[in-house]
Amino acid sequence: MKMKGLKNLEIQLPEIQIKPGETHPFGEEDPRVRRRAFSWRMFILILLVLCLLSAANVMILEMFLKMDVFSILAGMGVGTYWIGMAFVAAIVIHQVSCHKFDKPMRRLSRAMRAVAQGDFTVSVAPVHKRNKFDYMDLMFEDFNRMVQELSSIETMKDDFIANVSHEIKTPLAVIRGYASALQRENLSDEERSEYARTIASASENLSILISNILKLNKLENQEIVPNAQPYDLTRQLSDCALYHEEAWEKKGIEFDAQLEERVMIMADESMLEIVFNNLIANAIKFTERGGRVLLRQEKEGNDVVVTVSDTGCGMDEETTKHIFDKFYQGDTSHSKEGNGLGLALVKRVLDISGGSISVSSAPSEGTEFVVRLKRITG
Repeated sequence: MKMKGLKNLEIQLPEIQIKPGETHPFGEEDPRVRRRAFSWRMFILILLVLCLLSAANVMILEMFLKMDVFSILAGMGVGTYWIGMAFVAAIVIHQVSCHKFDKPMRRLSRAMRAVAQGDFTVSVAPVHKRNKFDYMDLMFEDFNRMVQELSSIETMKDDFIANVSHEIKTPLAVIRGYASALQRENLSDEERSEYARTIASASENLSILISNILKLNKLENQEIVPNAQPYDLTRQLSDCALYHEEAWEKKGIEFDAQLEERVMIMADESMLEIVFNNLIANAIKFTERGGRVLLRQEKEGNDVVVTVSDTGCGMDEETTKHIFDKFYQGDTSHSKEGNGLGLALVKRVLDISGGSISVSSAPSEGTEFVVRLKRITG
């Protein structure tokens, strides 16, 4: 089905692999551990030590017997020998314990105190080489990874606060400026009407910004639980396209919809509406007058693939890498038309819904977003 608009569109309505480095369930060995639980080398060493001690014990006993000393004195001599050996063994075990466990744990403790005080540059070096890792080495490695993640989160939080502050200041400055201008007495009715429209538009942008921030925050904190139900994706795509019909007709854009008759998916309809509304709105926004926007939906095996492409300004490789980052806007000429949260919302919704999205683009050649979802078969 192919058309230049959607006014005459008619729709007939009638589905733990654990990777290395991830947390493992209790009772399972971590594949990163390389040290064996039983060591033949340690067994032979302990056997040799016990043989030497036993030989020394026999020699002491024979010495007492040759001297015709009472057996009680011989027993006391042997007992003194073993007490001395036990004392020496306790000292050796203590030193080994300090070297193997106490010192590494002290290093970890100092690093944890530093992190608690806000220093995310610390790290703890593993005790053994990677091919001889034990669980203590894994604990240090996981601690270092945790610190790196905390550092990344702290940086993201600072950037998020800075970006939110900047984005909120812009519409507030517009509202304040035009509100002051409205207080002038010599304004014409036309000017008053224009200023009022500008204030209303800035207020709407501010409202959308705050709404998107709240939605994204709830999605990232998993406060929104998807209410997955079967529904017709084709109908949703046509509804989303019709919602933006005024925008593409105003710019004189050719909107080409290629939708199959009916495709059922199991997902949260209201959440996926955010995805397709954002993608279609972006395609229209970045397509110049007289350009073309394509909305295509087709089946591929057990999946359904939705493509939204345009003939707009396109993006370079660096912009494509960051297009799903919060507040990132590659084309600053359109920055006043958005807040850089739309695609971040799209990515997060699809992650939660079990879908995926990819993008391909080139400067002056347009952009193509491809969404892949599981469909209900049979």
